[in-house]
Amino acid sequence: MGVIWGSSFLFMKVALDGVSFGQIAWSRLVLGGLTLGLIVLVTRPRIRSGPVLPREGVVWLHFLVIAISGCVIPHLLFAWAEQYVSSSLASIYNAVTPIMTALMATLAFRVEKLVRAQVAGVVVGIVGVVVIIGPWQYSSLTGDLWGQLACLGAAVCYGFTFGYTRRFLSGRPIAASTFAFLNIGIAGGIMLLLTPALAWSPVALTVPIVLCLFALGALGTGLAYIWNINVLRAWGPTNASTVTYVTPVVGVALGVLVLAETFSWHEPTGALLVLLGILLTQKRLRLRSFGARSRAAAASA
Repeated sequence: MGVIWGSSFLFMKVALDGVSFGQIAWSRLVLGGLTLGLIVLVTRPRIRSGPVLPREGVVWLHFLVIAISGCVIPHLLFAWAEQYVSSSLASIYNAVTPIMTALMATLAFRVEKLVRAQVAGVVVGIVGVVVIIGPWQYSSLTGDLWGQLACLGAAVCYGFTFGYTRRFLSGRPIAASTFAFLNIGIAGGIMLLLTPALAWSPVALTVPIVLCLFALGALGTGLAYIWNINVLRAWGPTNASTVTYVTPVVGVALGVLVLAETFSWHEPTGALLVLLGILLTQKRLRLRSFGARSRAAAASA
């Protein structure tokens, strides 16, 4: 998931040379929905001999919510943002997702509880976001700043979706491939309804652009979502969002190597703070052990 989703920021940047940001989001969700639909049609997955598709109306309503919050809005925001920011920076902002997930899962949906170290992690992560943005270098709202805020908004949407899914859907007996199909398929249906507004404009397609769009749809918005549902059910929303450990590494590496992108000192510095915040939030680094190591180092000195 980390490798595929990390590559998606490069794919979006390349695709913007020939299609609009709306057409990128449209292609991702429509192609992803078709891919998952074919998988469900062929495999017809069931859990405990239940129906292939859920029958309760409320379940479909929940899927509509996460289709909008986890697919339509963030896909549009990231594609729009990459008109103004580098693919590397967009992938760094995607790493804020675990921080937003922890906040949403704890404060909004109350499916998890934060201990003191996790609260500290959220604070450190927020400080990291501020450092990445670098508010001292903006005298007014520029396109670059709006692009960064759009990336941050997409991360908030993902955090909301992780918490909402855990609260209302992850415990239901729905097969992972069916779950992913309903999520992406409904989002793809919404995109089809929005075709006149988002996708009805001239395009300049080349082989690389077409390949990038298919990779974004079939892989990044198709197969990877099945894996994501399985991880979410096994680990919970906060742990599942740790896929963003890998995503920025892949995104930055591809942006630098393929597109020759560069960034200022404050962006990797802020990314390290965000990573530290994630480690605290995920309980992979504890304040007590960190303090003990600091005191031991001071004593030896």
